[in-house]
Amino acid sequence: MATKTITITSEAYERLFAFKEPNESFSDVITKIMRKYSFLDLVGILSPGEAEKLEKNIKEIRKRMRDQLNKTALKLE
Repeated sequence: MATKTITITSEAYERLFAFKEPNESFSDVITKIMRKYSFLDLVGILSPGEAEKLEKNIKEIRKRMRDQLNKTALKLE
């Protein structure tokens, strides 16, 4: 595996070190931090009330979009 040398500030090093587990290399830590997130990472981020409000807003937006699409379709007929 090829390696690269990088320079980081002391502050960046301290932040990186805070994420480091005893058996991890700094490369492991960087890879862990930079990984792509999945939707499962968002589970529990909203309270039940916030989730309900978001769902309601999404449904309202979808309805308005459907209504507008139907109006446009009628004009094209």
